[in-house]
Amino acid sequence: MTETLISFTACRHLSQMFFAVFFFHCSEYILAISIHGKNRVTLKSLLVTKAYALAMICSLIEYSLEIYLFPGMKENWSVSNTGLCLVFIGELVRKLAVITAGKSFTHLIKKFHEESHVLVTHGVYEYIRHPSYFGFFVWSVGTQIMLCNPFSTLAFALVVWGFFKRRIPYEEFFLRQFFGSEYEVYARRTWSGIPFIE
Repeated sequence: MTETLISFTACRHLSQMFFAVFFFHCSEYILAISIHGKNRVTLKSLLVTKAYALAMICSLIEYSLEIYLFPGMKENWSVSNTGLCLVFIGELVRKLAVITAGKSFTHLIKKFHEESHVLVTHGVYEYIRHPSYFGFFVWSVGTQIMLCNPFSTLAFALVVWGFFKRRIPYEEFFLRQFFGSEYEVYARRTWSGIPFIE
């Protein structure tokens, strides 16, 4: 098994995966500090939870088992490269969303309206109501496609979709309270960013 885990295929996949995860979380933290200031940012801005860590561990277990038992399955470079492109697209859209929203972007849903919280409807928000969610969804599923992990690809898609299925209506409840008819008009003309969630 050691030979398969140090093969070119495994080294390429795993180095891409570790870099993608490292870059995603560190850049989220750095952006949060640069936008909100160090005093208003906690380690929660790294967006690492127990469930997330468990999901990543399960994906690495799947990868290890499959590369050992079915090494040819992991050498489907067109699939892997598609996943790598999705990781890049997801990362780019998410960071554009964070930068465009500026102080209006937080990792936690705001339940009370603050003066600095404005309704952002330009840039990537002109087309997608929740571009940061879209970016994370594409990024997370892309990481598993990049690893050629069929079970984790499906699991990540379902779990992340389920998370946003609950989160988007909850967040939009407060956005409707903060911005009233302005948000209603905006919501009608834009896509939520997550398939099958309006």
